[in-house]
Amino acid sequence: MNDTPVIGVLALQGDVREHLVALAAADAVARPVRRPEELAEVDGLVIPGGESTTISKLAVLFGVMEPLRARVRNGLPVYGTCAGMIMLAAKILDPRSGQETVGGIDMIVRRNAFGRQNESFEAAVDLEGVPGDPVEGVFIRAPWVESVGATAEVLAEHEGHIVAVRQGNALATSFHPELTGDHRVHRLFADMVRANREAESL
Repeated sequence: MNDTPVIGVLALQGDVREHLVALAAADAVARPVRRPEELAEVDGLVIPGGESTTISKLAVLFGVMEPLRARVRNGLPVYGTCAGMIMLAAKILDPRSGQETVGGIDMIVRRNAFGRQNESFEAAVDLEGVPGDPVEGVFIRAPWVESVGATAEVLAEHEGHIVAVRQGNALATSFHPELTGDHRVHRLFADMVRANREAESL
């Protein structure tokens, strides 16, 4: 079996190109995903940052929301950054009208918790599972995690707030590692996808 995983980036809105570049640097075949038939062809999926309400509505419009929910329930490795973290939450504290989530991680998130666009910042984050120096986290209108359930594992905190969580094959960060040139988080996710492929092939 070819060891190179095919990882999609949900290409409805947000910083899609940066994730495609980071995934390629992490030795994955990266491709944009907009439709159910494209989703069916990937081994894992990144849900990028952007506007979570818009991504939610477009996912429904393009017919990918239900197939994505089903695949995540069935163990598809998925990684959400910023708005993508919100999309993977079981519950949003302050959802916009009509906003839906994919689910996948037993966590409650607060949208825009770190402030508005002009309050964006960078900070070094010690991320469990990523060896070496701290990851440089870029926080842009970022959410934080208010609480997690028993099955979710906290991987990082910043100033007392949870900013990275993993549950099984689902990974989420409040921040944008794709904007830094440091591809270690994407490499972690690519390794999760490889491990899942190997498990499924047994």
